[in-house]
Amino acid sequence: MAGRLKSDYRYSNTIVYNNFIWPKVTEKNKSQIEKTAQMILDARAKHPTMSLAQLYDELTMPEDLRNAHTANDKAVMKAYGFKPSMTEPEIVAELFKLYEVKLKELEQEEKKKEEKSKATEKSRSGKAN
Repeated sequence: MAGRLKSDYRYSNTIVYNNFIWPKVTEKNKSQIEKTAQMILDARAKHPTMSLAQLYDELTMPEDLRNAHTANDKAVMKAYGFKPSMTEPEIVAELFKLYEVKLKELEQEEKKKEEKSKATEKSRSGKAN
């Protein structure tokens, strides 16, 4: 689920994140994203007494965690081919465009499957006569 709280986007970590269309990435992109994701986990592990709320509070977020997230954001933006200067609303708009393209691809694949199934049925019924 996703929504807005004030002017901020709010995402469910178990639903929305997994539904973003992932770009075709190079091995270099993938390696960089894996590296920066591990940097996030490592930075969080360095602060075991802080809750997630404290870790991700704008005022109390440790600098190493903020830097790791910034590096990860840059790596993901590069994988998508997004400009570093894009705003969050621009990024969300581009993600929705990618989603629309993917939906059209899936609809076309479904139509082809249906047509193939109908052709197979017609062929079978013709052989039965």
